[in-house]
Amino acid sequence: MEAFFIFKQKLILRKLIYHGLIFISVGLNLSCSSDDITSELLNSIDEEETFGDSADDGNSDGNDGSGDNNAHTNFKILSLGDSYTIGQSVCQTCRFPEQLKDSLTNNIENSVFELQIIAQTGWTTTSLINAIDTNAPPNDFDLVTLLIGVNNQYQGRPFSLYEQEFPELVSTAIEKASGNLDNVIVVSIPDYAFTPFGGGNASISQEIDQYNDFAKDYCTANGISYVYITDITRYGLVNPDLVASDNLHPSELAYSEFVERILPIALEKLQ
Repeated sequence: MEAFFIFKQKLILRKLIYHGLIFISVGLNLSCSSDDITSELLNSIDEEETFGDSADDGNSDGNDGSGDNNAHTNFKILSLGDSYTIGQSVCQTCRFPEQLKDSLTNNIENSVFELQIIAQTGWTTTSLINAIDTNAPPNDFDLVTLLIGVNNQYQGRPFSLYEQEFPELVSTAIEKASGNLDNVIVVSIPDYAFTPFGGGNASISQEIDQYNDFAKDYCTANGISYVYITDITRYGLVNPDLVASDNLHPSELAYSEFVERILPIALEKLQ
């Protein structure tokens, strides 16, 4: 009977607590058994309040910690260009877009990167424009790189064509980068004069500079990130390791040095 009385008192007190109707009276003349009941009830209340705080803290830690750590952030990269983007004469994972993807994955925790490349050896700005139209990539990329123009120079196309089509390609790159120009990186044209194929021809370097100067000025005027890597390739004759086995295109090592310059800018855009 006394156990039933204790249970009933607990039940009543809990109901009063949850409805905000607790009235504590001090100085009541209770029997010894009633004092024991009151003490047990108060201890029970203290235990429940402590458990409630602990449970809240645990839920908070779970939401801020393990949940986030297990989540993956998905990124999409689009690389537009020519042989320097597709990585002529180097392995598939050696070309700079692949090395950039791997470096970003290693630097951004719990990240997954999807890379699409639209590039081919020999493409001019006109070729790239047509290829983008044909492939019709979506407009939801987190990062877009653009490296184009060497074949305009090599094939003797009018420089005015580059002046017309380079801005068009930059606008397309912005469109593909979710319409955000801050998600675009333009990379300068390597100088193939400093390869066995180019033979140190100074006129090649002068023309490459003309293309790069135009691209740099356009990007600067329009707030677009521009990464200069041409100087790296100008060590190709004194450091053959920078040149691929075809004696013309950059090697894996050269592409690694490209990525060292591109990576900090890409990380700043994605983090």
